[in-house]
Amino acid sequence: MGDDSDWMKLPVDQKCEHKVWKARLNGYEEALKLFQRIDDTSPEWAKYQGIIKKFVTDSNSVAQLKGLEAVLAYVENAHVASRTVGEVLSGVVCKVFNQPKARAKELASDICLMYIEIEKADIVQEELIKGLENKNPKVVVACVETIRRALCEFGSKTVTLKPIIKVLPKLFESREKAVRHEAKLLAVEVYRWIRDSLRPPLQNINSVQLKELEEEWVKVPSSAPRQSRFLRSQQDLRTKFEEQQAVAGSDGDCEDVADSAPQVDPYELQDPVEILSKLPKDFYVKIEAKKWQERKEALEALAMLAKHPKLDNGDYGDVVRALKRVIGKDTNVILVSLAAKCLAGLAFGLRKNFGTYAGNVVPTILDKFKEKKPAVVQSLQEAIDAVFLTTTLQNLSEDMLAVMDNKNPSIKQQASLFLTRSICLSTPSTLPKSLLKPLCAALLKQVNDPAPEVRDAAIMALGTAMKVAGEKAVNPFLADLDKLKVDKVRCVCVYMRTVEDVGVAKKGKPGAEGGAKSKKPAETKEIVETELSVEVCDELAAAVLPASCVKMLDSSNWKERLASMEEFYQVAEQMDIGAMPCQALVRMLAKKPGWKETNFQVLQLKLQVVAVVAQRGRFSKTSASVVLDALVEKMGDVKCGGKAKDALTAIGEACSLSWIAEQVVSLAFAQKNPKNQAETLNWLANAMKEFGFTGINVKAFINHVKTALGASNPAIRAAAISLLGVMYLYMGASLRMFFEDEKAALLAQIDAEFEKMQGQTPPAPTRGAIKRTGGQEEGEEAKEEGVAGDIMDLLPRTDISDKITEDMVSKVGDKNWTIRKEGLNEVAAVLSEAKFIKPSLGDLPITLKGRLSDSNKILVQQTLSIMQQMATAMGPALKQHVKTLGIPVITVLGDIKNTVRAAAMATLNSWVEQTGMKEWLEGEELSEELKRENPFLRQEVLGWLAVHLPTMRSVPSDLMLCVPPLFGCLEDRNVDVRKRAQDVLPVFMMHLGFDKMNKATGKLKPASKDQVVAMLDKARDVMPAKSAGPAKAAPTKPVSSVHPAKALAALSKTQAPIEEYAVADPKKAKPGALPAKGKAAAGKKPLGKGKEEEDKSGPIFTMVPNGKDLRVKDEKSLKTLKWNFGSPRDEYVEQLKVQMAPCVAKWLQEELFHHDFQHHIKAINSMIECLEEEHEAMVACLDLVLKWYTLRFFDTNTSVLMKALEYLKLLFLSLSKHNYHLSEQEANSFIPYLVLKVGESKDVVRKDVRAIMGMLCKVYPASRMFPFLMEGTKSKNSKQRAECLEELGCLIGFYGMSVCQPTAAKSLKEIAVHIGDRDTSVRNTALNTVVTVYNVCGEQVYKLIGHLSEKDMSMLEERIKRSAKKTLASTAPTPKQGEEKALPTHPNASLPQKPSNRAQPPIKLRYSQQAEPSHVCSVGEFHLDLDLLEQLESDQTSVVLPDLVKHKLGDLLDPVIIPELRPVPTHFDELHAGPSSTINLVISQVASGDINTSMKALAQIDEVLRQESIAEVMVGHTDQFLIATSLQLRLAHSTHMADTRLPREDIFKLYSCAIGNMLTLFGVARLAREASMGVLKDLVQGLVTVLLDPRIEESQEGQQLIRSVNMLLRRLFETSDQTNILSALLVLLQDSLLSSAGSPKFSELIMKCLWRMIKFLPDTISSLTLDKILLDVHNFMKLFPKDRLRKLKTDMPHRTLQTLLHTLCRLAGPTILDHLSLIEDKTESELEAHLKRVVKSPKTNTETVPKSKDAEVLGEIFKKISSKENSKEGVSKLWEFKQRHPEVDLASHLKKLPQTFQTFVEHSLNTLCTERGDKARTPYPTTGTHNREGRHRGYSPSPQVHTHASQHNLF
Repeated sequence: MGDDSDWMKLPVDQKCEHKVWKARLNGYEEALKLFQRIDDTSPEWAKYQGIIKKFVTDSNSVAQLKGLEAVLAYVENAHVASRTVGEVLSGVVCKVFNQPKARAKELASDICLMYIEIEKADIVQEELIKGLENKNPKVVVACVETIRRALCEFGSKTVTLKPIIKVLPKLFESREKAVRHEAKLLAVEVYRWIRDSLRPPLQNINSVQLKELEEEWVKVPSSAPRQSRFLRSQQDLRTKFEEQQAVAGSDGDCEDVADSAPQVDPYELQDPVEILSKLPKDFYVKIEAKKWQERKEALEALAMLAKHPKLDNGDYGDVVRALKRVIGKDTNVILVSLAAKCLAGLAFGLRKNFGTYAGNVVPTILDKFKEKKPAVVQSLQEAIDAVFLTTTLQNLSEDMLAVMDNKNPSIKQQASLFLTRSICLSTPSTLPKSLLKPLCAALLKQVNDPAPEVRDAAIMALGTAMKVAGEKAVNPFLADLDKLKVDKVRCVCVYMRTVEDVGVAKKGKPGAEGGAKSKKPAETKEIVETELSVEVCDELAAAVLPASCVKMLDSSNWKERLASMEEFYQVAEQMDIGAMPCQALVRMLAKKPGWKETNFQVLQLKLQVVAVVAQRGRFSKTSASVVLDALVEKMGDVKCGGKAKDALTAIGEACSLSWIAEQVVSLAFAQKNPKNQAETLNWLANAMKEFGFTGINVKAFINHVKTALGASNPAIRAAAISLLGVMYLYMGASLRMFFEDEKAALLAQIDAEFEKMQGQTPPAPTRGAIKRTGGQEEGEEAKEEGVAGDIMDLLPRTDISDKITEDMVSKVGDKNWTIRKEGLNEVAAVLSEAKFIKPSLGDLPITLKGRLSDSNKILVQQTLSIMQQMATAMGPALKQHVKTLGIPVITVLGDIKNTVRAAAMATLNSWVEQTGMKEWLEGEELSEELKRENPFLRQEVLGWLAVHLPTMRSVPSDLMLCVPPLFGCLEDRNVDVRKRAQDVLPVFMMHLGFDKMNKATGKLKPASKDQVVAMLDKARDVMPAKSAGPAKAAPTKPVSSVHPAKALAALSKTQAPIEEYAVADPKKAKPGALPAKGKAAAGKKPLGKGKEEEDKSGPIFTMVPNGKDLRVKDEKSLKTLKWNFGSPRDEYVEQLKVQMAPCVAKWLQEELFHHDFQHHIKAINSMIECLEEEHEAMVACLDLVLKWYTLRFFDTNTSVLMKALEYLKLLFLSLSKHNYHLSEQEANSFIPYLVLKVGESKDVVRKDVRAIMGMLCKVYPASRMFPFLMEGTKSKNSKQRAECLEELGCLIGFYGMSVCQPTAAKSLKEIAVHIGDRDTSVRNTALNTVVTVYNVCGEQVYKLIGHLSEKDMSMLEERIKRSAKKTLASTAPTPKQGEEKALPTHPNASLPQKPSNRAQPPIKLRYSQQAEPSHVCSVGEFHLDLDLLEQLESDQTSVVLPDLVKHKLGDLLDPVIIPELRPVPTHFDELHAGPSSTINLVISQVASGDINTSMKALAQIDEVLRQESIAEVMVGHTDQFLIATSLQLRLAHSTHMADTRLPREDIFKLYSCAIGNMLTLFGVARLAREASMGVLKDLVQGLVTVLLDPRIEESQEGQQLIRSVNMLLRRLFETSDQTNILSALLVLLQDSLLSSAGSPKFSELIMKCLWRMIKFLPDTISSLTLDKILLDVHNFMKLFPKDRLRKLKTDMPHRTLQTLLHTLCRLAGPTILDHLSLIEDKTESELEAHLKRVVKSPKTNTETVPKSKDAEVLGEIFKKISSKENSKEGVSKLWEFKQRHPEVDLASHLKKLPQTFQTFVEHSLNTLCTERGDKARTPYPTTGTHNREGRHRGYSPSPQVHTHASQHNLF
């Protein structure tokens, strides 16, 4: 009892999880009582959500039973029960269904059904079907039984039958008898709901089982089954059902409550067949041949192709003209008949697409009716009837009237008969009085014709016209006709009506006429037929077929079989409908050889017999099942495929297309013949046009289409895509939603097909139920409501209520805005993942409503964005959330921020697009919003109403509640509100009427009443006409885009000038919304500028502080989509639109994202105009501008593309002029898409793209461009590959091998692969590029390109030989008279001339063209000679680049004499290329592997840098030069120094040249500040490596070189950008500490550099970008936290970092904490905490003074140094002290001592440094002043310079 008492005290939920089974039993009992007692919204339910599964999986059977009862109560009552369905049901299937207790199984089944009742049928069914795979037969039996119960109670609308039918055959194969028995019961239940649709899937089961099923099926009652249990959402139906059950004899009414289930019709469709390319190549030759046999061959070939029921649209003009010529002029009647059949086939196959040719062939056919042979006449009749179906009687009326006066009676007779048949297919609307009058007049002439057949035909036509148009319409034309003939006409009319009524009676019950309530077409009764045995079929067939026919069917002689089939066909055509045994006849066709018949003529007749039997007999689905397999097998047959399709079409008319489609597609894809599959889809596409879209099960159909799209055969994919085009006619743009997950290439093809279909309307059905029941009268309404209205309902929607967790909802409502934002992100992610959702959202709507009034406007906009997502995802079901969520959106329209209001209006329009306006106008909510005295809200709401109200047919009466607030708006203080109220006044009056609105003015004050009544009178005069119907779905326009123009014009006569709002797209303007600038305002100029002009007067770009940095940060943290796509999807466009909103003017935003390309051109023109004026603002959003232009690269309009390229050229020219450099993010989002356009087919586009690429290298490093172009060489577009290879050659030619990234070898190997390309231009450009490399690096190219095939290598060697000859010829031009002397020749003087097969600049000019504005004068040295450039552009001859100037560099390293370098030659500015390209060329030579070439290039650079007047020409090239120099330093260190063949003197000369150049460059302040962080990092690393090289230290010249390096570093630290150099040193220190192979001395030197920079901080702090420095420190501390730093061998890194941070804190103060903006996650390192500690410390607020302890130690040391005995010891101790405490500033201590003492200490320290072997690292300077004198002129300093260097030694 003690144990019992322990668990008895526990709460109920803990008892349920107790390890003692009695405790659990007690817990279950108490939980059961609790579940039956508490409210359905109680929070208690949530406690059991996580443990409810344990109730059903309890190991104790007694406890489990009670647990099941508790679970049943939980599922029935808990509001969170739907979230537990998956886990509970998996436990039920695995742990309960295998129990022996019947009660447990019964409860488990009840639980499953209860989950279905709470709307979780799909998950329940999925779990039960999974249970069918369980190895335990008891589980399988229980699952089948539960499925049967669910189907019986809930019906087939709730329980999906398709997966059940799919598993039935497998269940029948089970070894367990109980399983098979339950499967039989389930099959009977399924049959009860879908009847014969179940037969085909079960045809392959065991014959005994099938026979048993047939016996059971016969017993099934014929009455339609009804649903007996209802879902929670169907409780209204349940109430009606119970009421009707209580009333006796109300069986018929029950159908309204629970309709019988629709037929299960899975299907797949086919695409049109393209036959033009399949015509024989000599078709047009043969059809005009003199021999009739050849003409017959051509026609027969066409006839076979034209038998396809659906043909692909194309240019059939030549074919139709050829057939017309045969029909009109050929004397052979056989050919005329055959041509007529071909024409009929084309007309049937093309349908409406043949209409363009109808007018050409109809006169010819009518004229050919003079032929009297019946066979020809019949063929011509079939042809002209088929042609009529492709056009209208109105279009053919002129041709008809023309032949009515023909003298040939046969022509007149056949014309009248054709007119009779045509009128039969017409309706009163297509037979107007204007058409009827001339036709009747012509027919009346023929009524009096002497030929009796002509008279009878005319009377027949008049009678038919009377029947269709009505007696009232025709009688006036019969006034002059005698009574006898009038009576004949009326008799024909009566006869035609009788025939129609009889036909309708035979086919089914007539549709309700007149005041019928239902709009559904009359239904035809389905023919049900049991399957007959072979013996019975033989007897029935023998009774109706001649004995000879039956006997010869299986003859071995094909001629006898052919004769038998001809007789069979004739009998079938003449047989009475009631006497035709359809099943028996089609089974006879399968008699040996059956459908394996080898003779195509016999086989064609068999297929024709099937078609005739299906058309004429009472053909059932049972009969169809007999032949479907054979028909599908023959679909791809060239000779018989057309007949097979005709047979399928006939069966479709007999048995419904939806059923036949399912069977045919299943059979087709069960076969392996791709042609059959493709032709099946083609037939299905054509059948859809003929039968219409009614009854199509889109969900199942889409799955079939996806299967076809995934086929490997291209014909099947093409057929599937064409089929989707047909579906697009019926479903519209929503069809694309099903295929969003397809591959980009496939999706592009689908989009292209949809574009073809845009603007077309689906043809009216000509076959099937619509044709039989006369449903054509309701064609338009059925099309709009029956098909389009249900498309959104067909989308597979996901229930996301499970994913909207309480945690997510609580996050959205949290007090912390960051958590609220996180919650909103999670909601958006759920919506994006689900795509299409059900309306159940739980508590989310209420929470989102609260976010619409959030104080954080960013969250408000995010909420509005989510609501737009919700509108798209939920569709029409969104209506139920209008009051909860929709109305609060209207409140947001009153926000003070434009962007928030714009987002709210976009959300409002997206909701209205799904819900319509009715729900918004019902109730008082809208009027309450208008009562708010908020001018912004009133403006927006009134403008919104002005757009949407005119499109409504009727409005709710509650709209009257909005009238008083509207009157108040007419007198509002705000002029814009008054104008909007005046605009909407006529629209209100259109719906409410003048009287009602006038009456409403009675409550106004007298003064207000008079004014409002006057406005009402004026509005009445211009009140627009009421809309005849709801507007078709169209994109919602902005509020200000559409207004009733007449009202505006009238009201403007007495009111202040009203804004004129232009209609954005007149073609899509809604009814009642006319252009604002109408005739009413003609002749009157506006008093002032319109709003649009005022808006455009301001700047187009807006500076957003740190906007670009924030966008980069968001992209890195994946908060926004990365700009990376194959083709731009909608989400990318929308994201860009949102990002650009705050950066550009509102009017420009609208132009940029308008759907019309003309607006894009206007936007580009505006941006061109403001390019220079708003340069800074444009650069602030340059990343967005470039992204927008990448979207234009995907436009198909050439005008937009050319305009965009024009702007880009001007843009990069401007950026280059302002020395702007593209960031990585800007380059990555633009350059890849520019590379795509380099493969454009149009030369003019490619030319501009190449020009832009040349300009890009001025604002973005060429080495960074290189990888993008390498990626472009992998394209499938051969033009793109060729262009990219050519650009690569240009880059290498101008910038040298240093441009190749990541390495030259890897790049060259990839380039060389294209030498073997199949495309000639690609091969040539690849060869030329490798030749360019050869000219740069010589024979080394063979090592770089790697192994090539023998063929490719021979081509390359040949091309190199030819190039060498051309180069020699081009390097020795004949000088003209008067020309200056040629420059000295040199092997590297000219780059290879790239052969080009198109007009473009040679390699030398591609990147050398300096695009400067035309107004810049080209005077002085290094300026651009524009006239010369124009001359060069007009002259396509080769241009040879200049040789490099030779210099005498032998004595360059002389220690005393600084070499006297030559002045700049006078011809330097007369070079063929501009200065920028010349500098590029010379810099490319700096990195050359040849020492002499490199030194000559350095000498030329030095010439430029030495002259102050022209040194600025190096601006923009600093990074490029320093990269080349750093590469040369590395090359010297790793290659030249190791090469014993090279003299060391030459290497040291190279070192000195490079260091001297950099000393000079860093002496020019502007150039020094240009050096970027990455370049400085590589440079410092290279210089420190030189200092540590023992080979240099050991040599005699090494000491001098080390001093020069020290001097260079000193100058570098002083003059370069302080932020960049400090960042570079921090990164170097980080890398050196990470590297295990690195030298510890390297780290020490880098730290000394950092200490040096720390000393500069007081002077340089104002120029530092602290955000960047702290980001680098953060990254350092993230890699090296405090613990890791302390584990290093030395504590110097830790102390260095601490000193840096302390110094920064001391100088910046507490504001330093504001400079952490670039750090995404501050918790990743200890930086923030450390800074806070330092800032709080009082030490940072005072100047740092030497520590007293250090001062005491140094004082003792100085005393020793001053004494003669201990001087050396004192110096030694000072050295050691300095090594231990590098942070101590000796200068601050020494400056108080005499100058002589200071000099002695410095000299002693330097001497000691030399003695101890640490020559490369001498002590920090202690005394002396900083010499900031200009430039270092020489490379080997004089003695004076040596002294100077020793005084300023850095280390």
